[in-house]
Amino acid sequence: MRKVRLRTALIGCGKVGRIHALALAKLPESELVAVCDGLPDRAREFAEEFGVAGFVDVEEMLEKARPEAVCVCTPHPLHAAPAVRALGAGVHVLVEKPMAATLADCDRMLAAATASGATLGVVSQRRWFEPVARVKAAIAAGKVGRPALSVVGMFNWRDASYYASDPWRGRWQTEGGGVLVNQAPHQLDLLAWFMGEIEEISGCWANVNHPSVEVEDTAVAVVRFVSGGLASIVASLSQRPGLFTHVHVHGSNGASVGVETDRGASFVAGVSSIAEPPLNDLWNVPGEEALLAAYRENDREHFARVDATTHYHALQIGEFLRAILGGRAPAVTGEDGRTVVAMFTAIYRSQRDRCPVRFPVLA
Repeated sequence: MRKVRLRTALIGCGKVGRIHALALAKLPESELVAVCDGLPDRAREFAEEFGVAGFVDVEEMLEKARPEAVCVCTPHPLHAAPAVRALGAGVHVLVEKPMAATLADCDRMLAAATASGATLGVVSQRRWFEPVARVKAAIAAGKVGRPALSVVGMFNWRDASYYASDPWRGRWQTEGGGVLVNQAPHQLDLLAWFMGEIEEISGCWANVNHPSVEVEDTAVAVVRFVSGGLASIVASLSQRPGLFTHVHVHGSNGASVGVETDRGASFVAGVSSIAEPPLNDLWNVPGEEALLAAYRENDREHFARVDATTHYHALQIGEFLRAILGGRAPAVTGEDGRTVVAMFTAIYRSQRDRCPVRFPVLA
């Protein structure tokens, strides 16, 4: 009989871990059997809340609970160790964004997945936003011709309480970076998804108005793609109280499509919710200009019917589990996750070395 459910587990019972646990407890493809966290009290509380076994050690959880797939929701510099352990045991792994803080950690995870044959995926739930999917479909259908120019604009805000909410935030050693590592990976993923293979990146960063933290709150970059397309990136947490975040694509035939993925300050998992719907904010495909108003109305109506803070994570987690059950690659692969880490690594190296960084970027 064809298998329709997988034994699943959660590693990392923090803020975003709750979003994953809620999905794993409800999805028809999932039988949540265990949670694991290095803090015993937190592991116990999650275990009691979700009625599953609780562990503080990944190896023990893998041995005793025997999950077939796990979601890794530890702080991102700590993704690699539990992911490699699970993959080495033949367990499929979905890692929260970003895949890791370093390319070396990405490569360790990819090597472990290749060696065991287990599936590795990376969270990028904004791909499931309806207006994002609409942009991708328009590009795939050739409605803009060749995607020639993209503009990523993130004008966001994080206050002092955000950095104080976890001891690892805002420090190079424990977070690995700032806006590029923690907030921008979603938009970096969409940029690469829309525009294709990258040839080189040139960029720089600064800390504009967060003197209490070490890492950057603002970065800018120019991207050249193998196709000949170009892109600009502005990613900032320095606009109080947060303005908007969008990704626009302008095509070789003069048509343009775009999506505002976030309005105001983007949500903080476990702290705030998504308050406003993602919407197409640009759509001038010849003959389709009048569709923009209908798209926006439909997406607002849909947003009112779902809890967007958890809904899109659940869509991606469900797709990941179905990919495993169907023996196919997930929509967002480990290689996709590594591309995002290569993008922000290239920007850091570009500032350090005062020159463009060519792809592929090595650890």
